[in-house]
Amino acid sequence: MAQALVIGANGGIGAALVATLAVSDRYDRVIAAARSEPSSLPGNVEYCPIDIADPASIEAAATEIDAPLTRVIVATGILHDEDGGPERSLRDLDADRLAHLFAINTIGPALALRHFAPLLAKDQPSTIACISARVGSISDNRLGGWYGYRASKAALNQIVRTAAIELARSRPQAVCVALHPGTVDTGLSKPFQRGVPAEKLFTPAYSAERLLTVLDTLTPAQSGRIFAWDGAEITP
Repeated sequence: MAQALVIGANGGIGAALVATLAVSDRYDRVIAAARSEPSSLPGNVEYCPIDIADPASIEAAATEIDAPLTRVIVATGILHDEDGGPERSLRDLDADRLAHLFAINTIGPALALRHFAPLLAKDQPSTIACISARVGSISDNRLGGWYGYRASKAALNQIVRTAAIELARSRPQAVCVALHPGTVDTGLSKPFQRGVPAEKLFTPAYSAERLLTVLDTLTPAQSGRIFAWDGAEITP
């Protein structure tokens, strides 16, 4: 029985991933996990409550889902909210804000890997992926700024890399990667879309389709790496 799980199903990319997986004939069961139930779900999709900022919620959700899972995507993340946006300089750094960004962008996904990676199929190919960002690449940082978002995504990339090494020992057919979805027309990117060429601003549906296509092409030898929506590998 092929099962797919999307954590963060209320977000723009997460919702699009759920919709794309739901119309695929490859999955017997699609599970949409989010803090609150999405307003509309396809008839063949089940809802599972999960709050990526609450470790107990993540653990409880894992106990409610039957193994094995064949595809898990953690599509959560935060760049800005009502409390503020990305830092432009060192003087903007705030301890509480940094802790909040790491809680959502790094710690939550790390705990999702902890609890859901053991549910991956042992005897068949499977994938577990976390939505990251190109700006989390240390070697690609040429503009500076966005301290908390960059650092929390860079930390997530390291978590994914380390988890992939461990996962290969028990599930040699599994692929564990980080994904860059491109600049997607969602609430996360809305304040920062000025200057983005129209052809580089993706709809959530397009980004979701491209990300799933990339996952379909990856092999265990590529586990632990970071890939963009177009399949190009991103250097850490």
